[in-house]
Amino acid sequence: MAYTHSITVPLAWDDAVARTREALAGQGFGVLTEIDVRATFTQKLGQDAGDQIGDYIILGACNPQLAQRGITAEPQLGALLPCNVVVRRAPDASETTVETVDPQTMVQLADSEAVREVADDADSRLTAALKTLSR
Repeated sequence: MAYTHSITVPLAWDDAVARTREALAGQGFGVLTEIDVRATFTQKLGQDAGDQIGDYIILGACNPQLAQRGITAEPQLGALLPCNVVVRRAPDASETTVETVDPQTMVQLADSEAVREVADDADSRLTAALKTLSR
């Protein structure tokens, strides 16, 4: 089973990150966390490790209404939140890849109708956010 939705866009790094944030906001998601994987690798593993991964951030995106519905239905669901969105660009690449977690993976782990409804809603919103990046 694939666990992400992905799009590769011909955008510069800074533009891709900014447009991803805007696309998520347009679907009701705020960014709660941001992990700069390149900076972390560089700090913890050395410059070569950071350079090898290239530009790579993980955005922890949350739609409060969806999170509230999901956690109310199944409190353990919080362990799977927020929805991770990766923006990455390999060294020397001319395009940037944006990937979101596929919320349907939550349904595989928490087989309940309420979680399925939340996952369906989150899935359509995250997919719509990715589509706006291709315009």
